Amino acid sequence: MRIAAFLAAVATALLPAFPAQADVRIKDIATFEGVRENQLVGYGLVVGLNGTGDSLRNSPFTEKSIEAMLERLGVGNLSDDNIRTQNTAAVMVTAMLPPFARRGSPIDVVVSSLGDSTSLRGGTLIVTPLTGADGEVYAVAQGPIAVAGWAAQGVAASLVEGVPTVARIENGATVENEIPFELASLDTIRLSLRNPDFTTASRVAEAIQQKLGGNMARALDPGTVEVRLSGSGKGDVPEMMSVVENLMVEPDSIAKVVIDARSGTIVIGANVRIDRVAVSQGGLTVMVREDPEVSQPNPVTIGGTTVVVPRTTVGVEETETHFTILEGADVSLQRLVDALNAIGLTATQTISILQAIKAAGALHADLEII
Repeated sequence: MRIAAFLAAVATALLPAFPAQADVRIKDIATFEGVRENQLVGYGLVVGLNGTGDSLRNSPFTEKSIEAMLERLGVGNLSDDNIRTQNTAAVMVTAMLPPFARRGSPIDVVVSSLGDSTSLRGGTLIVTPLTGADGEVYAVAQGPIAVAGWAAQGVAASLVEGVPTVARIENGATVENEIPFELASLDTIRLSLRNPDFTTASRVAEAIQQKLGGNMARALDPGTVEVRLSGSGKGDVPEMMSVVENLMVEPDSIAKVVIDARSGTIVIGANVRIDRVAVSQGGLTVMVREDPEVSQPNPVTIGGTTVVVPRTTVGVEETETHFTILEGADVSLQRLVDALNAIGLTATQTISILQAIKAAGALHADLEII
């Protein structure tokens, strides 16, 4: 089917409009301000490796760390001795401290090699304090690590699967210090929208007012909704937060088209529309093919040499094109893309058409290329 006839049929077809967006819980589109994770980091040593640790010549910090650790354990001053171990690796330990984590709570940690260790498999992390951005120690990590990847190496070849220099320890750290945060002391609670939008913020505030009554909620900006706590509700803030986060609202968003030119992926928002526009797709295909031939002299030729004779074939193919007018706002971008896909156009050709429509000012959406 020709593109002109097909697009004309799509443009004049009476197809239903996009369905309205579904209602979602507030907890799925917003978070409570102050209820967040905090990043922790620490420096430590992994011991017990089977010869896959840091080479101390290339990782002097590992040698210094081993000396300091042994001195703390009472081994004595080793600064004048040469340490030749290959079973130890210096690592960075990272973790996320959950909100309202209490002393003694376990958290997961990620262990990453800092030196030239080839694998952390089979190692054990030695006691490592984990500090926050303020320099305070909030957790301590230790334990055997689990590596998802593996590495095998011979004299002339090696094979690596995954990343054996990064490992995890499930429940490998224990919380030692809490972050003070009292919900009962709050006079207001704030909701932070993951995708700021004036319409969505207004709908969230309206849904909270209908549930709690009065003027307890208001939208401060596109990304923040403030809920005032009444005198009777201040004593049970968690229950009020539970009620608020389970309210249903219909989120809104700007019209957007996201294009990944590398993979040919196109993601289209439901509100994308185009004006009346004429579309033509086609072009000129030039094919150049090289078929060199080898010319050899006859057996009785004296002084003859073998030469390569070039053979080039050039072909030109021109695709017949037609203009098609797409009528007005009833034609959505989704219908246009479906039509282009139905006639077998490639992703690159579809992306070119979308970019051209945007350049013509007929695409009412943000065009984001990643």
